Amino acid sequence: MVTQGRLARRLGVSDAVIIGLGSMIGAGIFAALAPAAAAAGSGLLLGMAVAAVVAYCNATSSARLAARYPASGGTYVYGRERLGAFWGYLAGWGFVVGKTASCAAMALTVGMYAWPQQAHAVAVAAVVALTAVNYIGVQKSAWLTRAVVAVVLAVLAGVVVACLGAPSADLGRLSAGGDVTVFGVLQAAGLLFFAFAGFARIATLGEEVRDPARTIPRAVPLALGITLVVYTIVAVAALAVLGDRLAGSAAPLADAVRAAGWPELVPVVRVGAAVAVLGSLLALILGVSRTTLAMARDRHLPHALAAVHPRFQVPHRAELAVGAVVATVAATADVRTAIGFSSFAVLVYYAIANASAWTLSAPEGRPPRVVPVVGLAGCLALAFALPLHSVLAGAAVLAVGATAYGIRHRLTRR
Repeated sequence: MVTQGRLARRLGVSDAVIIGLGSMIGAGIFAALAPAAAAAGSGLLLGMAVAAVVAYCNATSSARLAARYPASGGTYVYGRERLGAFWGYLAGWGFVVGKTASCAAMALTVGMYAWPQQAHAVAVAAVVALTAVNYIGVQKSAWLTRAVVAVVLAVLAGVVVACLGAPSADLGRLSAGGDVTVFGVLQAAGLLFFAFAGFARIATLGEEVRDPARTIPRAVPLALGITLVVYTIVAVAALAVLGDRLAGSAAPLADAVRAAGWPELVPVVRVGAAVAVLGSLLALILGVSRTTLAMARDRHLPHALAAVHPRFQVPHRAELAVGAVVATVAATADVRTAIGFSSFAVLVYYAIANASAWTLSAPEGRPPRVVPVVGLAGCLALAFALPLHSVLAGAAVLAVGATAYGIRHRLTRR
């Protein structure tokens, strides 16, 4: 027997922080540095600073809203409650579609690191395995994510020590030169935002967090702050040994330890990258399935997906559906295209979150007014600074979703 009831509140502050870290300290730091460096040139660290500011505003707005509305769905719920049904739907649609593409790209990345000759088969196997972990309970997912984060942090620490201790390391390579442009920095920030966006997993799990009004506002900034420190240190280490060669690197951290004189660490970095991507993929599937659950409850997606398993207390049908779609798309996904597309869709998602936070009153926990303003403006600026094909693809998918909403609304009125 299945139910369509509520999810069990089992996660504390540390669990929520770990899930956020597992989403952020993952594929992004291994994959996003090179394309961001290609866009920003020597202004990579400026791009990271801009991405961090926008992410902080988004995180603060999301945390205040999640404390006010501790239900599965994240900005889908906030937009619906604060701005109206259409804006909530558009946020949910953008999140589900954009993050499904991101999940598929990450799964394929696992395959390319672990077994390049059988990348598609490994990608499908990874999605099946992680969907099974999520199916048997969110606490199991939090425990596995904790182990993944520990492994990835250990690998990143090894990269930093090897690079900063190398004779070839030159901190003068960190200085911004004449190749820096405002547009390039914004595009780099938009690409790097892909690596910061994992704090949304905490908000989308609002229905499964104990004491959400206290837990979520503490967990979100903690996870984001730890991630920013880690990313900055790793970026400094990679730039110190690679300089402008970072932009052309297919595997920047592996190339960094090789340039630092530690070729024996390259296999370790490759394993760490695969584990990191698995951690991100685990948390992403978790978040997408919760937004799918919320939209199914409101019948914007098939209502059968709103079922909650009576034993494991998870939205098992939503998780199976998401896993099936991700596994299918992973067979043909392109990683670079998916990063840009996902970034555009998710930046629109957070623009709606900031607009929703603006409507909160002081008794409802409104953040300082400047936070949602900067967050909204930053999201839109970064979204439209992305590569043109990413903007066009993202806008087209959002238009399809908006059209579907309009047709359904008209039929319902009739």
